[in-house]
Amino acid sequence: MRTIRTAQTLASRSLLLSSRALHGAASSVVAAAGGRLGSLPSPPPPASSSRSMPVGIAGAVSFSLTFATMAAAEAKAKERPPLDLLPQDVVLYQYEACPFCNKVRAFLDYHDIPYKVVEVNPLTKKEIKWSEYKKVPILTVDGEQLVDSSDIINVLQRRICPDDVTNEEEAKWRRWVDEHLVHVLSPNIYRTTMEALESFDYIAKHGNFSFTERFAVKYAGAAAMYVVSKKLKKKYNITDERASLYGAANTWTEALDGRDFLGGSRPNLADLAVFGVLRPIRNLRAGKDMVEHTQIGEWYQRMEDAVGEPSRTQG
Repeated sequence: MRTIRTAQTLASRSLLLSSRALHGAASSVVAAAGGRLGSLPSPPPPASSSRSMPVGIAGAVSFSLTFATMAAAEAKAKERPPLDLLPQDVVLYQYEACPFCNKVRAFLDYHDIPYKVVEVNPLTKKEIKWSEYKKVPILTVDGEQLVDSSDIINVLQRRICPDDVTNEEEAKWRRWVDEHLVHVLSPNIYRTTMEALESFDYIAKHGNFSFTERFAVKYAGAAAMYVVSKKLKKKYNITDERASLYGAANTWTEALDGRDFLGGSRPNLADLAVFGVLRPIRNLRAGKDMVEHTQIGEWYQRMEDAVGEPSRTQG
């Protein structure tokens, strides 16, 4: 998949082709006059104010616009694996607001792998009673159970891209996501009682809860996580929640070093991991502050364009 910058380059080339076509059309007129523009007779005055474009020039311009449109569409095309490598039956057991679940979904969406979602009730976990593993995400792929978000992605990557080799930079930043970035999220989204309520309002609305559970989860959960976030803040030596979040965002954008993605012209597994864990907080107060006070917004928008619409199906 080419990036938008590639599309712009291709569009520029198509415009160059158009200018050459225009030059060729003008040369033909000169040649018909014996190569001397000065010898051409004066054209008659136009019958009306409207002007028609010569067929050859109109065709060149039309080709230019069509080519540019196709290039832009190709730049946003998903990176779907070949049909013979595409998993046939994929089911994700998740919490909608879980950053690790969102990391797996970012991978599936980017590769346009169809999957069903089973929203797990975090109070009863009845949806995963069949499994000995009692955390999410759990992914079943053609009957095989996969657990742990990074391991799930590793297995899928080997299956759909058997010739790809992970480089050290990519591996380093994937570890950074799991070992650092995710730990600054909870102290930020539960930083104040109002932010905790905002977060649990989202969780209650999108989670698998009964009406009674939804009410209890919003208020009791917000109060509990507000307290827990203070313990996490101490555990990970965070003195200023927002400063830690902004610092993580700036660390990531510095790692890009002017590239559209860490993967260069297209996202790699590290890009998808960072995007995945940030996606649940993007529209919360913490996420809005992060975009406003750091340079991560442009990269995040490019990732939204690259990942595109979810490939989840009705389950």
